[in-house]
Amino acid sequence: MLYRLKEAGYQAFLVGGCVRDLMLGLEPKDFDVATNAQPEEVRRLFRNCRLVGRRFRLAHVFFGRETIEVATFRASTAPDEVEEPIATIDEDDVLEGDDEAGVDDGFDASGADAAAVADFADDDDDDQEDDAGDAGVAGDNHETSAVSPRSGRAAAMRDELRDRDDDPDSERVVNEHGRILRDNVYGNIDEDVWRRDFSANALYYNIADFSIWDYVGGFEDVQARRLKLIGDPETRYREDPVRMLRAARFEAKLGFHLDPATAEPIGQLRELLAGVPAARLFDETLKLFLTGHGVRSLQVLRDRALLEVLLPNLGRFLARHPGSPVEKLLLCGLENTDARVGADRPVTPSFLFAILLYGPIGEAIEALPRERWSDVGSILDAVDAAIRVIQPRVALPRRFALGVRDMFAMQPRLEAPRGRRALRLLENPRFRAAFDLLVLRAEAGLVSRELVDWWIALQEASPPQRVDLADAAESRRAAPRGVGSSGSRAPGGRRRRRRGGRGPRGGGGGGGGTGVVPG
Repeated sequence: MLYRLKEAGYQAFLVGGCVRDLMLGLEPKDFDVATNAQPEEVRRLFRNCRLVGRRFRLAHVFFGRETIEVATFRASTAPDEVEEPIATIDEDDVLEGDDEAGVDDGFDASGADAAAVADFADDDDDDQEDDAGDAGVAGDNHETSAVSPRSGRAAAMRDELRDRDDDPDSERVVNEHGRILRDNVYGNIDEDVWRRDFSANALYYNIADFSIWDYVGGFEDVQARRLKLIGDPETRYREDPVRMLRAARFEAKLGFHLDPATAEPIGQLRELLAGVPAARLFDETLKLFLTGHGVRSLQVLRDRALLEVLLPNLGRFLARHPGSPVEKLLLCGLENTDARVGADRPVTPSFLFAILLYGPIGEAIEALPRERWSDVGSILDAVDAAIRVIQPRVALPRRFALGVRDMFAMQPRLEAPRGRRALRLLENPRFRAAFDLLVLRAEAGLVSRELVDWWIALQEASPPQRVDLADAAESRRAAPRGVGSSGSRAPGGRRRRRRGGRGPRGGGGGGGGTGVVPG
């Protein structure tokens, strides 16, 4: 591809994270190309090409299942530092945000699409905003209603563009906080380097002489494992607040340390993330937690005080309950997810958000009277409430919200298997994900390990043996069980065990629940 561009008379470079990773001895996730050919010219050279993007016009060239992203050199048209718009953060303006009309996010919660999620673009390309993200939230009365996070936000962006775009042919527009709304002003490589975000991502590999072109000291920064923004950090964060999350992701993924000048403005400017399209922040959340470094990403987000902005209910819960069983569950879940990614096994956002929201969901359940802790309606209400809190920030698509609801709704049935009904539960397409959540709860001491072992034995048994196990469990269930007055246990619930009853029951060994409400 590079040689075809070169033979057509254009410059062509490998650029960004792929060059950095090759220097570090890592296998690049993908390859990005920078050229002086404009997107329409790239499309004329490659029939297998599609132009994408509005904020940044790009060419995607497809080779089988692989996609090569081709970006045209952009001009460095930002005002000089003294002319940069420095606006105070007005809460009303920040919460207004902006968004773009979305298209289908392209993910499916089914097992067939889980692998596609595992390969989610952990791209290191600079300043590319995805034009994707249909989303919804689980509604009231245990039904799921499609609620678009773009209502009002897309219109606000259109109005802002119209108000600021005095020249209809203008290709670069920024808002009052300095955030770039559109940037399709093309230039040359000498200008292009200055609009890239981090020096480590601003290295160009030239196929003409097999050399690396470095304008900003990125070569030395990679060797020193240092992450440094190009230009004035505050200005660059205002241009695109997602750079704060990208800095956290690279810190977690690469083990780089942030240059002090790059780290310093994050605390002051983090609330600007509230103005970023929620669909884009969903994509960034997947890049943080589903690309093999989720545990470290969580720690960096907490250290940089970004978690409270990205996932406010999770941030508040962890701050109130440090070292709780729920935090242990979350860390175990992220460790397992990292291991699956490392083994090239599928992962899904439904499971990710189930563990991220477990604490807020369980806390809402435990706020109810104990007899309602295992009521499916109460559980679903708690799930819906937790998703509604994050929806303005991270637009969780409806299909994944449904997956979270199903996983939590199945927990009481997993905790209290009822004879041969348990066999039908094995056939539920959500069973495996719900069972994995049960296993995590056992590892955190929230349900008994005996219960998990029984379900494992049931899955491994032959059909006749499964019937025997289910009948035996039903017999034990019919005998005096030694539970509390209600015998109810939910994902947020715990029960006290009296001496006597045994069997594949939840809550016995570990105290159950989120560990917030005393037993």
